[in-house]
Amino acid sequence: MDVITLSPLAVGLGLFGMLASLALLIGFAYRGWSVLLLAPFAAMLAAAISGEPVLAHWTQTFMNSAARFLAQFFPLFLLGALFGKLMEDSGSVKAIASFMTEKLGAHRAILAVVIGGALVTYGGVSLFVAFFVIAPMATALFQAANIPRRLMPAAIALGTSTFTMSALPGTPAIQNAIPMPFFGTTPFAAPGLGVIASIVMVGFGLWWLSLQQSRARAANEGFDGFGGTASVLAAKPAPNAKLVRERATVSQSFDPEEIEHGYISSDLPSFGVAMTPLVLVVCVNFVMNVIVLPRIDADYLADVRWGETSLAAVGGVWGVCVALAVAIVALIVLNRRRLPALRDTVDAGANASVLPVLSVGSLVGYGAVIAALPAFALVREWVLGVGGGPLVSLAVATNLLAALTGSASGGLTIALDALGSTYLQLAAQHGIDPSLLHRVAVISSGTLDSLPHNGAVVTLLAVCGSTHRESYRDIVIVGILGALLALVVVIVLGSIVGSF
Repeated sequence: MDVITLSPLAVGLGLFGMLASLALLIGFAYRGWSVLLLAPFAAMLAAAISGEPVLAHWTQTFMNSAARFLAQFFPLFLLGALFGKLMEDSGSVKAIASFMTEKLGAHRAILAVVIGGALVTYGGVSLFVAFFVIAPMATALFQAANIPRRLMPAAIALGTSTFTMSALPGTPAIQNAIPMPFFGTTPFAAPGLGVIASIVMVGFGLWWLSLQQSRARAANEGFDGFGGTASVLAAKPAPNAKLVRERATVSQSFDPEEIEHGYISSDLPSFGVAMTPLVLVVCVNFVMNVIVLPRIDADYLADVRWGETSLAAVGGVWGVCVALAVAIVALIVLNRRRLPALRDTVDAGANASVLPVLSVGSLVGYGAVIAALPAFALVREWVLGVGGGPLVSLAVATNLLAALTGSASGGLTIALDALGSTYLQLAAQHGIDPSLLHRVAVISSGTLDSLPHNGAVVTLLAVCGSTHRESYRDIVIVGILGALLALVVVIVLGSIVGSF
């Protein structure tokens, strides 16, 4: 049904249904209710208020879209979570953190934390695994350097949750994989722009943190507050574990419930052994996407048997999967004696992927129902009518959805499910390389998602023993403002010189 044929009452009810369902989803998710129940309930509420067939939307729209997301991306969630858990239990992540602590020391505490977090997350370690290992490293360094504890979450976020998630070419983060089936791109889309965006994020973030460190020193503020010498503080009470878990599994790809499962080795590998699997992820990913897959004859994928797809639509996911699989095998071979409870570790890693992929899939199903409502045509027209061209409107749409859902991956998938084909058509009309669309969309997903209700923010503050009041402003500066600045740079450069 075209929206123009709808009566003003129908249009009004449709828009009200969308807003009411979204308010319900955000409000109850923030209070710790499971999105597995909230998303379908909110979607059915919107459909009912709009006068649409509720059960048909649940089984045919919601579930089909959620199932399609699982079919496309569950292998990445599974292998990514497994790889992260193996890296943790083998002691590899801790070995890298210890190496950075030793080499850079307390006089470069902030830089050491940023580089340590960047190394492990760009190499494919799940964000929450990195949090739980990098936080103790940061605590020791910040205490030794007498830097205020309140700056720790921002330093960790800069290294783990910004440029390595959305900008650096080839990053195996799920956000970097989501646009590939929509635009036929690879994880290395717009590599030059990605590197420039990374430099902007890192440079801006380090400048801000250094400025705050200098201001704190001038004000005689140390690790434990004003006027004192550094001392270890008792950790502040963590928020309700269920709240953290529910929010975390919507925003990232690792269930923090599994952090404590398995067996973490006390026998740390050398830095070289610890880094080898991370290097393999990046190198094999590059070889697969740039050298191997382009030379494969995959015309058979057009058959009904294989879903009538193409190599462009699935090749990017294949490349990341192979890279993670090779790295997992190498990790186990190199660290077999450090993994005495291998089955427990593998089970924990596999289990850690289930709730996140189902949670994000539910958000995607919700977005599909909203996009299928007749009144959504008004929203589509408004988004596409944003001034500045397709790149700006894509950035606006992705930012808004990531902010509303508190999920970079969920907001990005909803945006591309609803408008991805439209943006691809607009790109062809305006001579825009799909790789540029890819990079703009991914960077956009990693900006306003870091609002106070974001699961990664809640978890990071908990493991650092800090609060929103103490540390959130600095997270906003390095995690949101810095990313927005990089996004503007990419859009401007991409509009002038194209993708590179």
